[in-house]
Amino acid sequence: MSIRNWPEGERPREKLLAHGSTALSDAELLAVLLGSGVRGKDAIALGRELLTRAGSLGALLGRPDQDIRANGLGPAKRARIAAALELARRSLAEQLAERPALSSPSESGDYLSARLRHLPYEVFACLYLDNRHRVLAFEELFRGTIDGASVHPREVVRACLRHNAAAVIFAHNHPSGSAEPSAADQTITRELGQALRLVGVRVLDHLVIGQAEPVSMAARGLL
Repeated sequence: MSIRNWPEGERPREKLLAHGSTALSDAELLAVLLGSGVRGKDAIALGRELLTRAGSLGALLGRPDQDIRANGLGPAKRARIAAALELARRSLAEQLAERPALSSPSESGDYLSARLRHLPYEVFACLYLDNRHRVLAFEELFRGTIDGASVHPREVVRACLRHNAAAVIFAHNHPSGSAEPSAADQTITRELGQALRLVGVRVLDHLVIGQAEPVSMAARGLL
């Protein structure tokens, strides 16, 4: 049965207008974005399939636009979802930029977790700061296993100079879920710190993002 034939109080759009967006499930919110379903599948079922394929809403948020897939999902609906996800990403970036300064690992950890925790692949990223620890930019630099072969100090130095950073916070995620720093994590962090000292950029921290709380290598005394 089409959602149009449901009782008015159960239709996602009417439910949102009557009770607010927080009253809707993730699938119902996606249904509002989709507008309609496809043959044999209503918009909520289509939303559930999107979430199932991604694994979670956070994982869907981290997906590239071209990787948004569900059976029967055409280009117009893919474009709507991609636009909504990009708005969410930009909102996260604005929230970070509005903070006057980062003063603790927990503050940077909150933002970096939101950006990296649900990615299905490993990413090495940099948070560039000025000399007052105000955020200049966030950037994903490398993808793949974090070791000396995939993270290139020369590229990290070049990126810091491009952003005119006085300090930097590194972050990478462990899709396996464990946030314990590996021996390779510690080795590449030392190498990057040595390279950046030559150009006057301080490494404040390296956060490892897993499924629980991020691990701060600075707090562990591993820098």
